[in-house]
Amino acid sequence: MKTKNEWMSSVYGPATQKFPERKYNFTNLSDMDPEPIYTADDLKDWDAERDLGYPGEFPYTRGVQPSVYRGKLWTMRMFAGFGSAEQTNERFHALLRAGQTGLSTAFDLPTLMGYDSDHHFSRGEVGKCGVAVSSLADMEILFQGIDPETVTTSMTINSPANAIWAMYIANAQKQGKDLNKIGGTIQNDILKEFIAQKEFIYPPAPSVKLVIDTFEWGPKVVPKWNFISVSGYHIREAGATGVQELAFTLADGFHYVEKALERGLDIDEFAPRISFFWDIHNDFFEEIAKLRAARRIWARQMRDRYGAKNPKSWMLRTHSQTAGVSLPAQQPLNNIARVAIQALAAVLGGTQSLHTDAFDEALALPTEEAATIALRTQQIIAYETGVAGVVDPLAGSYYVEKLTDDIESAAMGYIEQIRMMGGVEEGIDNGFFQLEMAEAAYRYQREVETKDRIIVGVNDFVQDAVEVPIQLIDPEVERVQEARLAQVRRERDPARVDKALAELRDTAVTGANSMPAFLECAHAYVTLGEQMDVLKTVYGEYVEPAVV
Repeated sequence: MKTKNEWMSSVYGPATQKFPERKYNFTNLSDMDPEPIYTADDLKDWDAERDLGYPGEFPYTRGVQPSVYRGKLWTMRMFAGFGSAEQTNERFHALLRAGQTGLSTAFDLPTLMGYDSDHHFSRGEVGKCGVAVSSLADMEILFQGIDPETVTTSMTINSPANAIWAMYIANAQKQGKDLNKIGGTIQNDILKEFIAQKEFIYPPAPSVKLVIDTFEWGPKVVPKWNFISVSGYHIREAGATGVQELAFTLADGFHYVEKALERGLDIDEFAPRISFFWDIHNDFFEEIAKLRAARRIWARQMRDRYGAKNPKSWMLRTHSQTAGVSLPAQQPLNNIARVAIQALAAVLGGTQSLHTDAFDEALALPTEEAATIALRTQQIIAYETGVAGVVDPLAGSYYVEKLTDDIESAAMGYIEQIRMMGGVEEGIDNGFFQLEMAEAAYRYQREVETKDRIIVGVNDFVQDAVEVPIQLIDPEVERVQEARLAQVRRERDPARVDKALAELRDTAVTGANSMPAFLECAHAYVTLGEQMDVLKTVYGEYVEPAVV
């Protein structure tokens, strides 16, 4: 049999003289240039036992569970949240009736920034990009009629994560639910806020301290809950490449592990509840290989570098979401195809949970029809394509295995570079992440503008604008929220509020675990803004330094 080089010179070379390669940018979105063909020659240093293994076994390249989707399909968890708690509760119930198997909560910008809905900074933003939650009263309405023991809930919240999680737990307690049975995830990844999304409140050090409080408290009180979802999604949406997303996200995860170990926590108690959240973009094979490489890096580092003994600590658990940044406003119906391809990549990459974006998200929050189409996309993949019947069906592909190796190597190069500079917080302070992502985003935009990278309907195959219905938020939501907050403040016990806030402030001063104080604040109907403001008096507020 010919070697690869022999075939390239004797067959491929002459063929391309007669039929030249297209003038097309074949590089993937991480600027890796694939070769025309892959063979066993590309895997000479590859060891199937060491690098691939079996599903459910170290290094988990093929998945963290032996049966993957033959045993249990991925959780279909559509991101939802808009307007008032009443409106989002209606959407939740509609999605559950449509066959969704888990909830994912989007909060509005004031909530994400720790402001109450009646704060002057909140005007015009209440309920616009998610649901408004300012106190336990909103949380009670938001999850009315939804059993937290049977429906898992993910909440995309970061700076105020402790307070929002406490409200969710308090609501479950008021219903008499067993905290040992409720499951879900809070995103709670503050490092990626400093790197990418910029929804921070306090400086990095106290912000990370609050995260580690959940590592310490969560396994003892809510053992089925994932108290962090280390998020690459927002890093990718901010302009990072797939390799940068992988490297920066895993570096964040390792940073949290190190801080938890510094506190004296048992790695095998907290590590099994760490989860991850990935962006699934347009380059089909790159995204599949990225998820496979992520599991392998995490497993090797957790076992060999950090000394975890429990195999559950080695397993990287994954939620994925199709890439909102890849869905242009032009010809929005084309986004249905993009989302389907991205979702298929996530499934072939072995995700445990998946959100599919709606085709109209570049225009507004999804309409109910658009959200249903996005959910149906997952269901078609699950039940009609056959891809869920075989575990890691692309294993052994010369290209997929070589690409997985290459992405792992490139990501580890970044991770070691971050370690050499002193860690993630040092990288934030010196602008390393911002500069790396800015360069990648600039390169991508230049490729689009010069047509080195074709985006159908944007820079080629352009047609007249197509109008689609969009979801509008009634300004009345702001007045509803203000009225509810006023009622909460009238009816709650002022003495209990003052005592709860004093206890919360004491935890910030002494460094004690904050979660019991946040839980008491929730039960006392202390508002989100009141809690965040008390911590500001101790921690201060973070102002991002200029990067030059």
